[in-house]
Amino acid sequence: MTPSAWNTLSLKEKVGQMFICGFPGREPEAGIRQLIEEYAIGGVVYFRRNLKDAAQVGRLSSALQENAQVPLFISIDQEGGMVVRLEEGVTVMPGAMAVGAAGNADWAREAAALSGAELREIGINMNFAPCLDVNNNPANPVIGVRSYGEDPQTVAALGVAAIQGYQASGVASVAKHFPGHGDTDADSHHELPVVPHGRDRLDAVELVPFRAAIASGVDAIMTAHVVFPAYEPDNVPATLSR
Repeated sequence: MTPSAWNTLSLKEKVGQMFICGFPGREPEAGIRQLIEEYAIGGVVYFRRNLKDAAQVGRLSSALQENAQVPLFISIDQEGGMVVRLEEGVTVMPGAMAVGAAGNADWAREAAALSGAELREIGINMNFAPCLDVNNNPANPVIGVRSYGEDPQTVAALGVAAIQGYQASGVASVAKHFPGHGDTDADSHHELPVVPHGRDRLDAVELVPFRAAIASGVDAIMTAHVVFPAYEPDNVPATLSR
């Protein structure tokens, strides 16, 4: 959205633009229509409950955009490998660990660009990928094969390549999970993990890929529901950290 277009929105609409919402079903039901039409939400997120195949998703995306005062972000978790929401009618790309094993940034960029092009064709314009977590804890129950590897520089290089691929296809790339979910032994969907390291260690490992992503011009970053006492000593997770 251009600054001039943003300035035409009411305060209520500007607040609405800060939200991306989920909804039940494979068609735009009354609840999501109301959020789009009356509250001008910024976007929607697709989960498996919303998706059948590529053709159905394309119709759904078009129907949602028809009700939007401001074009919606239509988002999805389509990392490749074990984390994909849509499988029918699209190419499921290798996961990050497989890409990391290949160790080729050009291939990482090409896989992301191809996936992004398919998503864009069915109306999805934001992908919650890639994972920039460094895989440095074998007890981690939620990252593991979703990471490019245990070396921060490798994760940075392949992550930046993937970001470039998605964005070249017209899909906003969302790097995650900032400041880093790799060194946890708990799943933040169910618990509140803690990464206890000091700032020097975080600077040398966890933050390296995110700094590279920011320098490359990544569109957005997803925060981690993880506590980093080095920055928030009062048990405040990164998702709520000022």
